[in-house]
Order: sequence, then C-alpha cells, then structure tokens
Amino acid sequence: MTTIVFTYLFLGGVKLSVEKLSDLLAVSLKKEASDIFLLPEANHYVIKLSIAGRIHFFERIEQALGTQIINNLKYQANMMLSEHRRPQTGALLIATHVYGRISSVGDFTGRESLVLRLIYEKKIAGRYFFPEQYQKIVTGVQKKGLILLAGPVGAGKTSTMYHVARQLQQQVMCIEDPVEIYEPAFLQLQVNERAQMTYARLIKAALRHRPDLFIIGEIRDEETATNVINAALSGHSVISTVHAVNVYGVIRRLLALGVNLEDLAQTLKLVCYQRMLPVVTGGNKVLFDQFPFSISEFIEHNGSQEMTEKWREDLEECLAKKWITRQTFQRYVEG
Repeated sequence: MTTIVFTYLFLGGVKLSVEKLSDLLAVSLKKEASDIFLLPEANHYVIKLSIAGRIHFFERIEQALGTQIINNLKYQANMMLSEHRRPQTGALLIATHVYGRISSVGDFTGRESLVLRLIYEKKIAGRYFFPEQYQKIVTGVQKKGLILLAGPVGAGKTSTMYHVARQLQQQVMCIEDPVEIYEPAFLQLQVNERAQMTYARLIKAALRHRPDLFIIGEIRDEETATNVINAALSGHSVISTVHAVNVYGVIRRLLALGVNLEDLAQTLKLVCYQRMLPVVTGGNKVLFDQFPFSISEFIEHNGSQEMTEKWREDLEECLAKKWITRQTFQRYVEG
C-alpha cells in the first residue's frame, strides 16, 4: 500500500479540513485518479475525480471547507496564499512515488478553483502493453536528435520521459513548468515567467552544460520550438511533448509554430502518441502509437485525423488477449 507522506498546515485550527484532504487523497490514490478538481459552485465546492480519462463526481462540501483544503494544498506547494484571482502553479510530493502538480485560478468574485494532477512513478515492468514500444524510445534517446510525445492530459507523458531518462544513467537536464517529478540525479530547471526564465531562455543557457539528454516539458510556442530544434541540430538528444490529437498532428503543430520541414527531417527521429488504458485486471497501462518520421509518409497522411493502422492492430491484440474490454476497445480505437 502507498504510504501518504503529505504533511498538512492547520489553518485556523480546523482539523476537519485536514481529515477531509487525507481521505480525499487516500481514495484518489486507491482509484489511481489522474486529477482532483475542487470547483466552486454557488455557496459550496464540488469535488470531482478524473479516472481513466473520465470525470466522476465525488462529493459536495461547504465553501469554507473547500477554501481550507485549497489553502492547505497551496501552502504545501509554496504558492501564494494571499493571491486568490491570478493563475498560480506549484508542485509537491503527495505520497511515496506519487507527485502532485497544482493549478489554481480565481473567478471574478475571488473564489478559487484548483486542479491537483497526480503523477505516479510506477515501476517500468508491467507499465506498458508492449514493452518493445517503450524500448524503441529508450533506443532513440541514445542517438542525437528529437523524440516527441503527444497525448491528452493524464496520459503519462512526463512519467515516460523520466523512465526513459533513468535508463541512460548519464547527465540529464530537465526544463519544465513546473517540475513535476523530483529526481536528484537530474539537473532540473523550472520555468519562471516573472523572472524571465522562459523555456526558450533556459534552453539557451542549458546548452552550455552539454547534457547527454534534454527533457523539455512542453513545446508550446514558436520560440520554444525553434530552440528545441536548434538544440537537436547542434548534436543534442532531446525529448519533449506537444499537444496534438495523433502522431501526424504533432508534425502539423510544429509546422504551425514555424519549424522548417527540412529541419524536422534532420532532427525528428520518432513521434509517439500515448494513452493510458484501463486493464481488465485493474489499474492502467500505456499503449503507444509510434511514427518514425519520414517526409514522404507525412505528406501521404497530412490532414489525416486518424491513428496509424498499427494502433488498431495493437488494440485488437489487447482485446484478443483479454487485456482490455470490448468497451475500452471501442472507446480508444480512434485515439
């Protein structure tokens, strides 16, 4: 059983908020929820859990109790307790091998909503339906160039990048917003827009350290895309994430951010779209759709909103081996 190592701040001496937060975290970890939502509604708060990609109602609590729980979480994540309207982000350790990433924002009345992302550091063994897919990424990062991961929120992209990086046992530098998983063996830098420590600026500074592998949390703008490509062109190994609906969408997204197709041909080695699928025996496993980049194949499928043929074949194999249900197959067959 996972031991919760979270410590709590007693705000106003209200023990109930501590107990409620403990119970909420215990249930969320048991169900392997990917996100916990605390959302203000009228004069109360609604708590929802995201489990295997679906949002489930959990509980409705009093507004004062919801505020106390939010303040407890913000305190542990080193966020400003006095700020209730502007967006804030933070990170914290939730339990043994479970990390949390917090995002909060207030509405026009100053009532805050908060989302707590739960990131599970599971053992590699048994985490993937087809270990050879994971091994393809490990092999790829040992060469110079760029590997990109895509997939919806909670698909496990960050965990995959960290699992892969640990296999190298070499110098790894991470640039994230925020740092989601604490790894003392890596040099981890955190984006701070207020201090002008952007993705782009941190990448430029980090190049002087010449790490064996860069982990870039997310390519979200043109400047970051340019610097990631330049890092790969200069002979570094880089792994990062991009928001896209499939492997072909990753390429389209980079082109929209101003990346040259010829530069992609020189740097981009592998594109992976991943989903976390519920398993019949309980829990979840990762399935990848992988595309070793080639200009000709991309041109052939440009504009396609579909997954590759291999994705369906792998899903059919998962169904035939009774790893997943027919319902799961139907739900994920299009990505």
